[in-house]
Amino acid sequence: MEWSSLLKGKVVSEINMTRPTVIYVFEDQQKEGEEDADIDDWTKALTDLVPIDINKLEIHGGKMAFVQLSADPNIDLHLEKIELYATNLRNVVRKEARLPSNLSADAISIGGGNLHLEGQMDLVKQIPDMDLALSLENANATALNDFTDHYAGLDFDKGSFNLYSELAIADGYLKGYLKPILKDTKLIGKEDAFLETLWEGFVGFFKFVLKNHKENTLATKVPIEGNLNDVKTKTWPTVTNIFKNAWIKAFKGIVDNDIEYEKVQETAKKKSSEDKKG
Repeated sequence: MEWSSLLKGKVVSEINMTRPTVIYVFEDQQKEGEEDADIDDWTKALTDLVPIDINKLEIHGGKMAFVQLSADPNIDLHLEKIELYATNLRNVVRKEARLPSNLSADAISIGGGNLHLEGQMDLVKQIPDMDLALSLENANATALNDFTDHYAGLDFDKGSFNLYSELAIADGYLKGYLKPILKDTKLIGKEDAFLETLWEGFVGFFKFVLKNHKENTLATKVPIEGNLNDVKTKTWPTVTNIFKNAWIKAFKGIVDNDIEYEKVQETAKKKSSEDKKG
């Protein structure tokens, strides 16, 4: 129980977890003849532990893994040493702030990268509002080989992977971006088969053409925008951003801070008004 909240007229709880592990297994949902899995919402596990609204959550030394067993070899994207702090989740303290709940998390990614996530949320709404920023820096690109080989048919000999992202959701409308940056990467391995080497050489040629040679980076910025039921990435800006990084100005390894929650909120209201008129 969070006794301090009782003075404010709220009966809520706080949870402090030490070394919890969460494993999410991706399965092929397109297989025919299979019955739907009987899987509860993950939040039910927390409410089963503490059947009172959670207002504060702390995680120390946690691990989270996203595993795809249908891939060969299996894909295991994980985060370790998670330190997470989430406060005021049930809005016990409700001030004029647009988003009353705070979230901060740090972790070590696959490949030894440093991940940091921070932002504000409003979880009381059916579709939560949020304003988040994420950075993942200096992950060894070779640790992603199972993933990149399965989905793109290539692997890395060396290099680092970095990712920067912002995401804002207001009244069910989402806007944000993903900015992946590869630095000092090499694709072709000595032990690759001929066809693999041929394909990676083809990719490597375009990597050479499209990378920023001054900074030795290959990067793009992928805009994401739309209703949560129909979120789409914008393909053409993604392509043009590759050329922009290569020949105009290298993308900086920082969160750009160009997604403003208030503007997303205005867009959400405008879209809602247009839908009602239509």
